[in-house]
Amino acid sequence: MIYLLFESFCQKWMLPLSGKSVPLNYRIYNKQEGKTKNDYLREMIAEILSLGLEPKTVTTDAWYSSKDNVKFFKDKGLTFLTGIAKNRSCSVDGKNFTQVQNLEIPEIGLVVHLKNFGKVKVFRKSFKNGTHRYYMMYIAEEDALLGISRTDFNTLHSIHWGIECYHRAIKQVCGIGRFMVRTSEAIKTHFFSAIRAFTQLELMRVEELIENWYELQRNLSLQVARDFILEHLSQKLALTA
Repeated sequence: MIYLLFESFCQKWMLPLSGKSVPLNYRIYNKQEGKTKNDYLREMIAEILSLGLEPKTVTTDAWYSSKDNVKFFKDKGLTFLTGIAKNRSCSVDGKNFTQVQNLEIPEIGLVVHLKNFGKVKVFRKSFKNGTHRYYMMYIAEEDALLGISRTDFNTLHSIHWGIECYHRAIKQVCGIGRFMVRTSEAIKTHFFSAIRAFTQLELMRVEELIENWYELQRNLSLQVARDFILEHLSQKLALTA
């Protein structure tokens, strides 16, 4: 999953500035097509652009930060925030390359030369267990790239985190991975229905009909449990030998 961040709205394929976060495009992996997830990624973004939408920023996890993908983003005139592997090759001076994990990255980030790409600004997030995650941001204008602050990174990273929230919700609430069908068309229908269900939940949240995506599921479970208890309270329980 990726995010496409637009000037006046963002789509989740998401829309945070207008308060909405809804899917715009998706693919179901088909081994017979002979395509990788990176092929699907570039296809989906090309389709989004062909609709006339003008995303300001793309954000993805490290799975989609390959050389071919980031060059694709650049060629399409897109800025981006992506996760990067700790062994990704970078250089401060453009000559002496080393793994990004070996760099001294200050809180405000560090502009480096990404091998076989060009200049990006890298940031590091540290965790209590001593591990780190690395991210890179790209803007074509060098002055703008240098001027990216930690606040800018944190703001975009909070949107980036929505990828994980979306994945969790569409599995736990919309049941995208739970289907009792086997034919290809039925499976495709199930996936579409799950994504459509998430979209409806998000629109209900924005309209303040529900507080969050999980509310309907929680209330339904509580009501079913309540009805079951009330139904059986009046029944006499008998112990049998």
